[in-house]
Amino acid sequence: EAGSFNTIRNLFMLDLLKKNKEKESAFVAVDLNYSDGPTINKQFFNRINVFGKYNLAISKSTDLTISLSGFKSKWNASGQLPERAIEDGSVDRFGSIDPSEGGNTERYNLNVQLQSRLKNGGNLTNQLYYSKYGFKLFSNFTFYLNDPINGDQIKQAEQRNIYGINSQYKKSNYFNAITLTSTYGVGIRIDDIQNSELSSAAKRSFITYKSFGDIKELNASAFTQQQINIGKLLLEAGLRLDYFNFNYIDHLNLSNQPAQQKAIISPKFIAQYTFNNRFQLYTKLGKGFHSNDTRVVVENAGTSILPAAYGADLGVILKPSKNIYLNIALWSLYLEQEFVYVGDEGVVEPSGETLRRGVDLNARFQLSKSLFANLSVNYSKGKALNEDKGNDYIPLAPELTSTGGITYKTAKNFSSSLSYRYIKNRSANNDYSIEAKGYFLADLAFNYTQKKYAVGLSVENCLNVKWNEAQFATESKLLNEPAPVTELHFTPGTPLFAKLKFTIFIQ
Repeated sequence: EAGSFNTIRNLFMLDLLKKNKEKESAFVAVDLNYSDGPTINKQFFNRINVFGKYNLAISKSTDLTISLSGFKSKWNASGQLPERAIEDGSVDRFGSIDPSEGGNTERYNLNVQLQSRLKNGGNLTNQLYYSKYGFKLFSNFTFYLNDPINGDQIKQAEQRNIYGINSQYKKSNYFNAITLTSTYGVGIRIDDIQNSELSSAAKRSFITYKSFGDIKELNASAFTQQQINIGKLLLEAGLRLDYFNFNYIDHLNLSNQPAQQKAIISPKFIAQYTFNNRFQLYTKLGKGFHSNDTRVVVENAGTSILPAAYGADLGVILKPSKNIYLNIALWSLYLEQEFVYVGDEGVVEPSGETLRRGVDLNARFQLSKSLFANLSVNYSKGKALNEDKGNDYIPLAPELTSTGGITYKTAKNFSSSLSYRYIKNRSANNDYSIEAKGYFLADLAFNYTQKKYAVGLSVENCLNVKWNEAQFATESKLLNEPAPVTELHFTPGTPLFAKLKFTIFIQ
């Protein structure tokens, strides 16, 4: 009733093997996808993915791997909808307030890796990579809040080049019953972003710039990791140094701010003890960081560039029988600063310190020779520190999530599965006055594979549940509304949908 949902998908794979398969091989895959989506405003989504990989044994001790990949896609979007527009009947659940949303994106990657086995028993890996990325996106989150005439559509666009190199050396040394594995590495990544744009628009026509400039960001890193195996005990310690240089060239402001620099050290520690083949205990401690938006770093003269994150895990792995695997872990995560990206304004707002604690359960069961089951349950309790009780919710932070399913596999290349995804209702803002809706979805899949071809059928949301995909608490104003309203805005999730896939393998 909300519109058809048609998909055409083709996957072609070509395996190119030379006479000596151990020395040289090549692989190419092409994936084409088209979908008009379930919305009334057709998506006309189309995408092409291409992947190629070449392996060459240069010598008995040196291997070369070169991979190339690329994708390009284009689509229309119906955008987010406020709940009030659905409730009063002014727009269908699969309708749109601004049907001119959408965009296009493309990315091309080159990865070259050289692996060498040294005479002293060590392994040296050198990697060189390059990525070219571009996108253009038209969105409208607030409708007519800021511009009652043209509307609040924004355009985000950029062209980005990423250059990087990594080198890693790894060697194991043996001392009777003790094994010491040492790893050392260095790397450099450069992001060169041209014409990073945020502008206001109307039906994809440019109105005025909100921000426009070039971003230059450099990240140099070095790390060491030492792992010791002493019988049933494994100890691992690591230390990483990161240096960042942020530079923003503002095309709208001739008085550009100077570049900002910052370095940070991140340690980690792991201890693991295996009592027997059915019981293992482990703990993990580590420090990380969040790299802030370059434009904000430069504008704020380097304030809160690399706020730290501290995490800890305590877990146990159990195998009560050969057919059952259980992993239970308690964890904690503290962030010195969280950031919220405000897309309409092109700024990143700090939202203070946060603390999350939780427990994860993962289980795998082999019920018979052909029947398998899996279950994951994740519970998390998070809060914003230094806030009054009742106003300390972390917006949209999940509290209870779960995935699981059952899979049937035969020796004759047939498999089928029934799986589910679940997320509980959660707060969409800091005081739980707006609630993001949870959901329970079930999916079916059937696959049959032969040497030269494969056939698959997937049925998504087979219970045809009405669910919300993206959800946000947003202040917006509809056309001719007397005042703005803050409430839940969402994009509708995919209804019942079946997809047939056919793959040909050419050798």
